[in-house]
Amino acid sequence: MKKPTVIIGKKQIIMTCLTLMLAIAVYINYAAAPELGRDGVLQTAETGDTVSYGDTEFVNADAELAKTSSSDYFAQARLDKMTNRDEAVQTLQTMIGGGDITNEEMVVNAIDAVEVSRLIESEGTIESLVKAQGFEDCVAYLDGETAKVVVKTEGLDKAQAASIKDIILGETEVSAENIRIFEVK
Repeated sequence: MKKPTVIIGKKQIIMTCLTLMLAIAVYINYAAAPELGRDGVLQTAETGDTVSYGDTEFVNADAELAKTSSSDYFAQARLDKMTNRDEAVQTLQTMIGGGDITNEEMVVNAIDAVEVSRLIESEGTIESLVKAQGFEDCVAYLDGETAKVVVKTEGLDKAQAASIKDIILGETEVSAENIRIFEVK
């Protein structure tokens, strides 16, 4: 009686590599995100202060409150982006692990998962490079066809906008007309 031999095909190796890359991207995204307590309160590392999302603030606040609200914007934006990406990754992992899909559908789902991880990595790179240009804070949103960047600045001039656009064009394949730059003061 012959022993059955296990044949590992190219598709299985590709799927394993793609799943591993996706898991690494999710872990990096999770590790780089701020820690959120069970009660939904963000603990800031520098001062030990707590920030509760959902609290109201006055519209006519003084300058110090304006600085706090813009930093809250970036913290909330990162949290929302991380949550949305985690949900997308979870959906793709569920679809990849599903038993009722064909090999072609599994490959398409794996390619989508790699695309999501590539977008996450590109967003992080863009944010780091924009901060290196001297901006206090930055959040980037990529979807493959468009790029949106929100920067914290007191006034964005044409040279700074061109510099941000160059960073995005160097990191992604988004066309220049699909790049939007927003500023938060």
